[in-house]
Amino acid sequence: MKLVIAEKPSVAQSIAKVIGAYDRKDGYVEGSGYIVSWCVGHLVGLAQADAYDEKYKKWSYADLPIIPDKWKYVISQATKKQFMVLKELMNRDDVTELIEATDAGREGELIFRLVYEKAGCRKPFYRLWISSMEDEAIREGFHDLRKSSDYDSLYEAAVCRSQADWLVGINGTRLFSTLYDTKLTVGRVQTPTLALVVERAKQIAGFEKQKYFNIHLDCNGMDVVKEKIFGEDEAEKVKDACDGKSATVKDVISEKKTINPPKLYDLTTLQREANRVFGYTAQKTLDYTQSLYEKKLVTYPRTDSQYLTDEMGDTAAKVIKAIFSTFSFMGDVMFHPDTDRVLNSKKVSDHHAIIPTVSLAKEKLDDLSEGEKNTLLLISQRLLCATELPHVYGETTVIVECAGYEFSTKGKSILQMGWRSFEESFRASIKAKTGKDTEEKAINASKGQVFERVAASISEHYTTPPKPYTEDTLLSAMEKAGNEDFEDETEKKGLGTPATRAAILEKLVSNGYLERKGKQVLPTKAGENLIAILPERVKSAKLTADWENILMQIEKKTADASVFMRDITDMVSELVKENSTIPEGEKERFAGSRKERETLGKCPRCGSPVYEGQKNYYCSNRDCHFSIWKESKFLSSMKKKVTKSMAVSLLKSGKVFVKGLYSQKKDKEFDAYLVLDDTGEYVNFKLEFPKKGE
Repeated sequence: MKLVIAEKPSVAQSIAKVIGAYDRKDGYVEGSGYIVSWCVGHLVGLAQADAYDEKYKKWSYADLPIIPDKWKYVISQATKKQFMVLKELMNRDDVTELIEATDAGREGELIFRLVYEKAGCRKPFYRLWISSMEDEAIREGFHDLRKSSDYDSLYEAAVCRSQADWLVGINGTRLFSTLYDTKLTVGRVQTPTLALVVERAKQIAGFEKQKYFNIHLDCNGMDVVKEKIFGEDEAEKVKDACDGKSATVKDVISEKKTINPPKLYDLTTLQREANRVFGYTAQKTLDYTQSLYEKKLVTYPRTDSQYLTDEMGDTAAKVIKAIFSTFSFMGDVMFHPDTDRVLNSKKVSDHHAIIPTVSLAKEKLDDLSEGEKNTLLLISQRLLCATELPHVYGETTVIVECAGYEFSTKGKSILQMGWRSFEESFRASIKAKTGKDTEEKAINASKGQVFERVAASISEHYTTPPKPYTEDTLLSAMEKAGNEDFEDETEKKGLGTPATRAAILEKLVSNGYLERKGKQVLPTKAGENLIAILPERVKSAKLTADWENILMQIEKKTADASVFMRDITDMVSELVKENSTIPEGEKERFAGSRKERETLGKCPRCGSPVYEGQKNYYCSNRDCHFSIWKESKFLSSMKKKVTKSMAVSLLKSGKVFVKGLYSQKKDKEFDAYLVLDDTGEYVNFKLEFPKKGE
C-alpha cells in the first residue's frame, strides 16, 4: 500500500480520483493500492520561545538573544487530529512507501518533511512534482515520481528560512518591545519592506515643487515645444523673441521602433497586473489563482519563471485554441501565434510560467467568482499577447528652429499592431483604459519647410513628487531590491519570494504598520515610528535581499546552510549587544500606543488573547496567524461585516446570531447563525439556520 500526502483536502480529492481511491474514511481516502490523505497547512511548526525555558514567557532584555542549541517543533493544536491521522497511516504495517504530494515548492516541502520527521517515519518516500492539477498532469506525475533526495536541498533552504525568520522575529521583536515598553513587531523581510514605504513617504513629504514653463509654437496647427525653462523671465524672453517670427524645420528624424510581446506571467507580475487593472491586493490575486489551480484551470501559481519549457510548444498551442473557443474578448483580431517566443527551458527552474490549461474549454466557468474570472481572463490574454507579433510603429521627430531657439515635437504612425491588438481588445472588454502609447499622432513636415509669423505661447507646469506606492509598484520594488547593479536577465534577489510577498504585505497591514487607501499603500504613524528607531541592519533591503539570494543558492547546492545560519545568529547577537539602551525621551515616541488593549477572547488555535486591529481581530501570538477580518467577501455579499460584539461571540462560542442578512438571490433580508469555520490555515464562515421555535 502506498500513502499519498497532499497539502489540502481538495488537492487530495483530485489525486484520489485520478488514481482510483474512492473509499472514504475519517481523514483519508483509500483504494486501488493507495491511501490518500492530506495536511491542513502547517501541521508542525517551530515551538515558541518558552518551550525552551519557562523564563521566556516574560519578555526581558536580560534573556536576549534567544538562540536554540537544538530546534524544537510542535504540533498545531488546531489541527492535531489530522496529524494523528497521518501519523497512524505512516506507521500502518501495510504502508510500504509514501508519496509526497504537497505543493511543489519550498513551503510544500517543509510542510511534508516536518510531519514526516515528527511522526518518526523512516519509510521511503518519493516526490510528486507537477505544475498542473489536470488529470493527465497528475497521471504523468505519478508515472514520473522523483527521488526524495532530489529535494533535500529545497527542504534545507526551507528550514533555514523558517529558523532565520524565527531568530530575527523573536529577538528583534522582544528587543525593541522591551526597550520601548510597547509591542513592536520586527521581521526579517517585513521590516525592510516597511522601510521602503516609509522612505517613499518621506520623499513625498519633503518634496519641494518647482515651477517651470514650456514654450509652444503654432506651426500651421503643429505644436512644437521647448520644454522645462525654470525661470519665468527666461520663458518670457524666449516667447517674445519667437512670437510673430518665422520658424524653419531644421531636421525630420524618422525611426522604426519595435515593442516585443510581454513575457508570460510569474506570480509577481500577475499580482502587479491584477492590481493595476482590477485593484486586487497581492493576496487576493494569489487566492484567486490558487483556487483556479485547484479547479484545474491554470498551472501552478507560485512560480518565479516567465517561460515554458522547450517541449511545451504543443501544449501552448492547444491552450491558445481553448482560449479562442472559450472567450470572446479577442473580437476580430487576426492571430499569428508563435509559441517559440515563450519557450526556454534554461529559464525554468522548479515551475514554468502561469498559463491556462486545456481544461478551459470543457469546464463550466459560470460558477467562478468575479475575481477568479477576471484573473483567468488576465492569464489567458497574456498568453495570446506573449505569442503574437511585435508591436511596430514609426516615430517621427521634427526639430524646428526659431530666433536661435530649438523646438521639437514627435509623431507616431502604427505599422503593425501585433500583440497590442489583444491587449486593447481585452481592456475594451473590461472597460479599462488603453495605453496612450498605442495612439497615433499624425505629423506632416519636411526639412527646410518654413512657417511664417508663428504664434508663441507659454504653459505653466510644476515638478511632481514621487508617487505613493501601490501594490503593483511596491511588489516591483520588493522584487528589485538588491538588484540595482545587475542586468535585467540576472537572477533576481529581492525581498521575499513570489510565494511570500503577499503574506508579508498582509502582515504589515494587520500589524497596523501599513494601510491601504484606494490602490495606494501608505505607512501609518506607527510604521513611521518603528522605522525611525530601528538600526540599519534590521531594515536594510540590500542585506535581506542578499539573504534571499543565499537561500536560493542553498536550494541549488551552491551555498552552505550552516554559514547562512551562522551569519543570522551573529547578526542577532550583535543587534542585542548594540542596542542595550535608547536615547533619553525616545520611549515617549510610542506613548500613544501603550494604552491597555481590550482582550476580546481567546484564540481558538493557541489560546492567546485576541485584540482588535484596524481591519481585523487578531491573535496576539505572532506565530499563530489567526485573524477574523472585519470585512470579507462572504459577509459583504450579505451587506454585513464583523463587529466587535460579533467577534466576542464567535471567539466564545464559535457562532453568533445575526439579524438582517441580505440575500441577493431573493432580494430580501434573513436571520441566521454565523459560524466560525477555522481550517487551521484559513478562517472561513458558514451559515446555520435556527430551528423552528428558536
